[in-house]
Amino acid sequence: MAVEVVDNFDWDNLGASQFGGNYTPEQRAEMEQMYGDTLTTVQEEEVVKGTVVGITDRDVILNIGFKSDGLVPLSEFRDLVDLKIGDQVEVFIEDQEDSNGQLILSRKKAKIKQAWKSIYDALENDTILEGVVKRRTKGGLIMDLDGVEAFLPGSQIDVKPIRDFDIYVGRRMEVKVVKINAAFDNVVVSHKVLIEKDLEKQREAILNNLEKGQILEGVIKNMTNFGVFIDLGGVDGLLHITDISWGRIAHPSEVLQLDQKLNVVVLDFDEAKKRISLGLKQLTPHPWDSLPADMGVGTKVKGRIVNVADYGAFMEIVPGVEGLIHVSEMSWSQHLRNPQDFIKQGDVVEAQILTLDREDRKMSLGIKQLSEDPWTRGDFGTKYAVGTKHNGLVRNLTNFGLFVELEEGVDGLVHVSDLSWTKKIKHPSEMVKVGDRLDVVVLELDVANRRLALGHKQLEENPWDTFQTVFTPGSVHKATITEKNDRGAVLELPYGIEGFAYPKSLAKEDGSNAENGEQLDFRVVEFSKDDRRIVLSHTAVFNQQQEEDSRNSKFAKKKPAGGAAAAQGEGKLSDLKKPATAEKSTLGDLDALSALRDKMMGTERQAGEQKLAAPKAEKAEKAAPAAKAEEATEAPAEGGILAAVTGAASAAFDKAKEVAGEALDAATHSDAFAKAKEVAGEAIDKVTEVAGDVVDKAKDLIAGDEAADKKDEEKA
Repeated sequence: MAVEVVDNFDWDNLGASQFGGNYTPEQRAEMEQMYGDTLTTVQEEEVVKGTVVGITDRDVILNIGFKSDGLVPLSEFRDLVDLKIGDQVEVFIEDQEDSNGQLILSRKKAKIKQAWKSIYDALENDTILEGVVKRRTKGGLIMDLDGVEAFLPGSQIDVKPIRDFDIYVGRRMEVKVVKINAAFDNVVVSHKVLIEKDLEKQREAILNNLEKGQILEGVIKNMTNFGVFIDLGGVDGLLHITDISWGRIAHPSEVLQLDQKLNVVVLDFDEAKKRISLGLKQLTPHPWDSLPADMGVGTKVKGRIVNVADYGAFMEIVPGVEGLIHVSEMSWSQHLRNPQDFIKQGDVVEAQILTLDREDRKMSLGIKQLSEDPWTRGDFGTKYAVGTKHNGLVRNLTNFGLFVELEEGVDGLVHVSDLSWTKKIKHPSEMVKVGDRLDVVVLELDVANRRLALGHKQLEENPWDTFQTVFTPGSVHKATITEKNDRGAVLELPYGIEGFAYPKSLAKEDGSNAENGEQLDFRVVEFSKDDRRIVLSHTAVFNQQQEEDSRNSKFAKKKPAGGAAAAQGEGKLSDLKKPATAEKSTLGDLDALSALRDKMMGTERQAGEQKLAAPKAEKAEKAAPAAKAEEATEAPAEGGILAAVTGAASAAFDKAKEVAGEALDAATHSDAFAKAKEVAGEAIDKVTEVAGDVVDKAKDLIAGDEAADKKDEEKA
């Protein structure tokens, strides 16, 4: 195919035959200017107005004058139910062109941005905004201000406290912006400030016309423990709890309710602090003015205990009229220290008027006056006579004893020394405690001074009379060391009695010392019935022979040495043979008498042990209480007879030793030979006489016992 070559081709007119090919450069520039004017220049994150050009199921198509239309989700137009094509709305440009070349718009963000602008303008210009309460939250409400959430505190909802926030949910409210936290996008609004402006004029009018004694109508807006706050129509006043009622109340809610309308009287007004004190009870007469005229001292009244103090209790006879019941007027008992132990708040009790002062509005009451004073009863002296036995309640313990309450208003003291015969009690708590019951016997009665002396140990026979025959000096007993110190050791003896041993008496046979808790044999060294004291020694148990030798040496006189003394009596030695023979015979009689004394002492000790064992045997053998009682009765009598015989024998023995010693001493001097014979003879006669009396008395006793036994056998 042949190609035609055109010479002189006009390249400038190449596009003249196409669309716009006939425009000159000037014309083309003008056309481009005209086209550019039809387009809108937009920037991202800017709020612009757009026209609805289309509505689909999911989106709304808007024309903002850009080269392309933008899409907005239909869900952002829920508040515009009547949205249609041609309506204009404000939108926020998020992106001029996304990856698909689409213009991205948002109506929600446009509303938020505009809302923040309105919020800042409202705070700066002190203007009012309107929003919807979305929900309640802790301490207040959450409001929606055109898409921005704001916090409305509970204290800023109204001038009066709000108890139920839920009633405001869904309401439209006018508020003012009071605070903005830009860092956290927090907004705090208030509805109360709008109300306060309206009430300011009313408050000024009330305060300008306020006077003491003026009666106003108000509504209870708040209630506390100390009173209620009453809204008087723009200004609040305090009605104190003491001015609510003439009677005593614990809380205002007992007589008043929230939102209750009532009339109150102005008691005081502080103009500087704008404080108003109100009263309610002042609108009614005082109850003291309406007391019956016949009510006076001695009248019995009934009321409710409204308060209990340390010194007494207050009883309300009628609302506003109270009397004091002192703690000393509650009971005849002397041990009532705390009114709470006798009476409780809220109790309804009966009392008697003791004093009444209508002018000072004071009254004293008593409860114990409704019952008879036990100390003035006619049978009191008989009931609590000395020696009568009673059972009482231990009320109080002291260092010197304890107080026992025998009945209400009657109590007595048991001295610490009257608690036990055998134990040395330092404090009553070692034996009893408060609340225990104790058997006592009356020792002393002083009705005039209301004093009663009691004893506990006196309920039993004094065992020290019997202990005297059991724990005789020289007798050996088992004892346990219960306490040991530098002064000695306390020993626990049979029958619950305590003894004492000095440190030097605790040495054992092997040279060691007895320790606390050991049980050993101890010999009685000293016994004192009056002092209730027994001194024992363990060392004396194995050193008995040494102690006896030491004791006998006290009675032996010193013998003369050889030499002149022997020569002095040599010529008269033959004359002393006969008296010496008589003296030898007398000493033999003394040994026999000593043996008789020891035998009688052993018999008396055995009788004492039987007496102490009788109460224990009586408890163990309940089947034969009569036989045991008879045996316990006979034992002391036998012990007393044997004690008499033993005492007489002991006296004779000691007297004989003394006289014999004097005779021997006199015999060693030649110039007193005649006197020695005379003294020795008197000694023999005295010993013979006393010994004869002792033996005869013992025989008579034995014969009497045999006759009594025979008589009992015949009766059986």
